[in-house]
Amino acid sequence: MIERIKDNFTESIQTKIAAADMLPEAIACAGKILVRTLLNGGKILTCGNGGSAADAQHFSSELINRYERERPSLPCISLTTDTSTLTSIANDYSYSQVFAKQIKGLGQAGDILFAFSTSGHSKNISEAIKTALSKDMLIITCTGKDGGEIAGLIGENDVEIRVPSNSTARIQEVHLVIIHILCDVIDNQLFGETE
Repeated sequence: MIERIKDNFTESIQTKIAAADMLPEAIACAGKILVRTLLNGGKILTCGNGGSAADAQHFSSELINRYERERPSLPCISLTTDTSTLTSIANDYSYSQVFAKQIKGLGQAGDILFAFSTSGHSKNISEAIKTALSKDMLIITCTGKDGGEIAGLIGENDVEIRVPSNSTARIQEVHLVIIHILCDVIDNQLFGETE
């Protein structure tokens, strides 16, 4: 058991090292888009399923409340949190529409959809991206594996941050690091550098 525990730590560390080598440019690009959108009065809508829903909520809470410093709240809405809306859309239409229908009502041109999917194959995430694109929103995705279907949906002005791993657990661990990096970038770009 001890060796298995150590192996999990080692795998996580190795995945983070690989991500640190491969992802800084994509993360920086996403950070610039997020900052520009916030400066221009836009908002961020987040979504994901399961652990990715938790990531979407985590990012949203860091922006609405605070990350590591006192600062004003920033406009970010997690589309994963309203159970009445989610269940009514799933019941009346389809689970594939639970995020897309919310984007139709809440999203505007100049906003960002920040979507999390470890596999890139979640139908409701694909539908959310298609709807956001139809509303002239920018897209940022956090994925893994081969990027899945959603990798082929985003445009040249959008950003995919694809973790170099096939393990859902390792991908989600790196997604958390990416969330924290983006929060740091946003805070430092909008409110000044801290030591």
